[in-house]
Amino acid sequence: MKKSERIHQMLRFINQKQHFTLQDLMHEFQISKRTALRDIASLEEIGAPIYAEYGRNGGYRLLNPMQLPPISFNSQEIYALYFAMQALQSFTNLPFQVSFHSIHEKFINELSESQRQDIERMQHRISFRHTEQVKDSAHLETLLTAAVKNSVLKIDYQQSTRTIQPIAIYSMKGYWYCQAYDINKEAYRVFRCDRITSAETTNIDPLVDLKEITIQNAHSLWQPSEQGVPFKCLISQAGIEQFQQEHYPSMKLIYETENTYVVGSYEPTEIDFIINYLARFGKSLKIIEPITLKEELRQYYRDLIDTI
Repeated sequence: MKKSERIHQMLRFINQKQHFTLQDLMHEFQISKRTALRDIASLEEIGAPIYAEYGRNGGYRLLNPMQLPPISFNSQEIYALYFAMQALQSFTNLPFQVSFHSIHEKFINELSESQRQDIERMQHRISFRHTEQVKDSAHLETLLTAAVKNSVLKIDYQQSTRTIQPIAIYSMKGYWYCQAYDINKEAYRVFRCDRITSAETTNIDPLVDLKEITIQNAHSLWQPSEQGVPFKCLISQAGIEQFQQEHYPSMKLIYETENTYVVGSYEPTEIDFIINYLARFGKSLKIIEPITLKEELRQYYRDLIDTI
């Protein structure tokens, strides 16, 4: 990173923190102590109101917030933003109902002529292949807002009314999903967003325990119901790669001796779903248990052959 760009980012960093140390700057910008000291001197030269605090809890403090210059992006950052925007093209529904076309138009209009030409040339040199959204999801904004604000919703889902506390939403294989805690069932569940026909905020107090749960660790909350059926399948390396591309909270990989297995559970009402999912692995997966699941998969293949 060039010094001028680092100083620009440092201005924003210290304006946000107000109080900082040399170690903060060294860690944030991956610079040496000597460079951090020189940068502080440069900040003072351009008028940043910084003063040093001595003592055990000393450091540096900003006397008052500064009016910062407009954010500017270098060419590499512009290309990265353009790449990120391409993902929006796959979805007919997005949280807050923002369309790709409106964002793209505003983005392009803010570029210089040379940058616009670079983007236009790039469009003919790179292709983005996406899974198109299969079904509309009308309540993404409500679900995401509830997850951010830690609030509880009442939803209509597959002809039943549920009370949930959303944790996060994500998209996979053309569908939007909502990770949430089901208040009535006292269990973590994943809801397909296109099957939610209504969603409204309630006055129910949220569960404090869920405040630190994120989309990265939400799967750890999954627990099968009393009727859940455990399963175990031997999986090959090719199957592992396929599993990593698509799997669900009710399943995971485990390693025993020299073999890898998919283990998890499914509800009795989900037998068609689990059979269709496992059948996609073909020869890269072998059901170990339960025997009834193996028989169901055999019957699936027989019925498939009969239709040919």
